Amino acid sequence: MTIKTTQLRIRDEEHRARCDALLEHVEAASASGVVLFDADYIKYYTGFTFIPTERPMAFAMNAKGERGLFVPRLELEHAQANALVERVSHYLEYPDDPHPMFVLADMLKAMGIGGRTLADADGYPWILGYRGPALSEAAKVDIHQARAFIEDQMAVKSPAEIELIKESVRWGNLAHTLLQRYTRAGLTETEVTARASNEATRAMLDAIGPIYRAASSGLGIGGAFAGYRGQIGRNAAIPHALANNLTFQAGDTLVTGAAAAVWGYLSELERTMFIGPPSGEQRRFFDHMVALQDTALGALAPGKRCADVDLAVRAYFEKHDLMPYWKHHSGHCIGLRYHEGPFLDKGDTTVLKPGMVFTVEPGLYVPGVGGFRHSDTVVITGDGVEMLTYYPRAIESLTLPAD
Repeated sequence: MTIKTTQLRIRDEEHRARCDALLEHVEAASASGVVLFDADYIKYYTGFTFIPTERPMAFAMNAKGERGLFVPRLELEHAQANALVERVSHYLEYPDDPHPMFVLADMLKAMGIGGRTLADADGYPWILGYRGPALSEAAKVDIHQARAFIEDQMAVKSPAEIELIKESVRWGNLAHTLLQRYTRAGLTETEVTARASNEATRAMLDAIGPIYRAASSGLGIGGAFAGYRGQIGRNAAIPHALANNLTFQAGDTLVTGAAAAVWGYLSELERTMFIGPPSGEQRRFFDHMVALQDTALGALAPGKRCADVDLAVRAYFEKHDLMPYWKHHSGHCIGLRYHEGPFLDKGDTTVLKPGMVFTVEPGLYVPGVGGFRHSDTVVITGDGVEMLTYYPRAIESLTLPAD
């Protein structure tokens, strides 16, 4: 009898299949190989998660399909144990002498990568103080851009990726439940965010700890999270406000955010809530916000364009004279990154395909009143759309006691 065990991660076979598809693109481009510096791309193809710093790191694959990882000495054992590659080459330190980019050039030469080469950038990005020569200069290669192919590949999620996103949804939902439960007038966003996030993370680790890894160097690195990011009261009218340790007050409009990193994959859950019964004005904008999200959800279907969804949402804005309160497009893909392409924007003509996972979050931002935004994570299916998040959306369930 064969017993199937749960493995809450992307299997090696899927990483290899991703590399096989990339190799086909290398062959079609008549290139000698591909070099990638982006940390999320490296994670996508090799399963290796690391914290990007000033020390260059790169993934390379030649036209024969041989895969290599280029790392600093401090990451050597980490990469050897966790990266799905045939070789790991390393340099001592940055900036060092010779510069790491010239050491990378030696690795590429040894792998037979030269001349026409695909890459996501002409060298390591200048982050955290890094400076260095271009890849084309150091390795004497002719760079051709690979990002469009990779982004298109990442946009369509496999069943395994969708399962990880669903697991993220579960723990983001718990964190949000606790956030709503603990929010009261007189408390601060800092204490409520910390309590909800910590309790949800402990529950998650109790439940799935032996098979769980965050595998994320960004949001949710330690587990589940729910908070306000400063979108409280009048500040809720700033879509990307920053946390300010604000104190909740009766009458506040609140915009939340909840997520959990599960083997690198993320979801998004956001809700608009009120402390005390909402005023007529708050209720009016809340109702429009829900109608806007319903409009977007109704426009999502395989074969349609991203632009079609956003155009339907903007038509609602215009019909109801709400454009003064519009500030952003209707949503974006999500997965290994909190924001991925394509985008639900009138300028994005990408055709929706089954497996694409989007946030759906048209919002209204009213000076002096607050912001109004629900965000739900959905997946395009063969015949429509499936809601992955399931937190209550109605105003009655999102109204908190005033005392």
